[in-house]
Amino acid sequence: MTYDALKAFEGLPAATAGVGRDLVNAPMIRHWCEAMGDTNPAYEGPDAIAPPTMLQAWTMGGLSGHQGRSGAHDELFALLDGAGYTSVVATDCEQEYLRPLRPGDAITFDAVIESVSERKTTKLGTGHFVTTRMDVRADGELVGTHRFRILKYAPAARAGLAVGQAREQQARRPRPVVNRDNAGFWEGVREHRLLIQRCEACGTLRFPWLPGCGACASQDWSAVEASGEGTVFSYVVMHHPSFPAFDPPYAVGLIELAEGVRIISNVVGVPYDKVRIGMPLRLEFLRVDEELELPVFRGGDGAAVGAATGVAAGREG
Repeated sequence: MTYDALKAFEGLPAATAGVGRDLVNAPMIRHWCEAMGDTNPAYEGPDAIAPPTMLQAWTMGGLSGHQGRSGAHDELFALLDGAGYTSVVATDCEQEYLRPLRPGDAITFDAVIESVSERKTTKLGTGHFVTTRMDVRADGELVGTHRFRILKYAPAARAGLAVGQAREQQARRPRPVVNRDNAGFWEGVREHRLLIQRCEACGTLRFPWLPGCGACASQDWSAVEASGEGTVFSYVVMHHPSFPAFDPPYAVGLIELAEGVRIISNVVGVPYDKVRIGMPLRLEFLRVDEELELPVFRGGDGAAVGAATGVAAGREG
């Protein structure tokens, strides 16, 4: 397979005449805002608009998958798979908003294969970055664009590793994408601190980290350290699909911190089928491998002890 063969797909359609499965609607907006902890009044009432970052949500295919993928899209991915680039990881996305979406808007979209990179070598392995651009329309009017970039790659294995060791190396958890907007959060994690952004203009706390305040749009902010106490706001138990480096079933919770913001993380220390909404939790840090450490939340006796003593993951608060 030559790079020219891949580059020939640039400019070809990835999806045509796609139709959103639902009109823009208030229930989905409400669920999104509740999950994200976004209380902007612009998203409520008779003149409500949809949060701009929901742009992709109105085009998603759900568990049944996308309909209407083009032959060129399927052919490109089959070509990459056939060349050994069978693994995939999303790397980043870019969105541009041209006008707000409102309840009742009917969504249609088209997508194009915008670019296929030359072969690149990353820590994950060697492969090609594929970027697609989706043009989103409401009642026929262009309202935004969504660029989505993935890496199709062959997993790297260190030279000289035995087969079993190589498989273990490949089964590491995916690495988080660290960028200029969230680098401070991951610096805090390395110091065993869970940091939340606070708007310097209006004082609103926000998580996840964003470049601007959703309440007043100010770009001035500082970071405050969370106490480490929280409760289960909502949760799911993952049974399927099974990913390498994960051992289902396990509980993933939407954790409401004592400060009022919410974070998605694993719930540990209690059986997955004993997790309950409202369960008290305590922050700790889990070392996944030699490079990666993640914030998780412990329930059961560990949470009660942590709340009483102020100790989280070996660090006194």
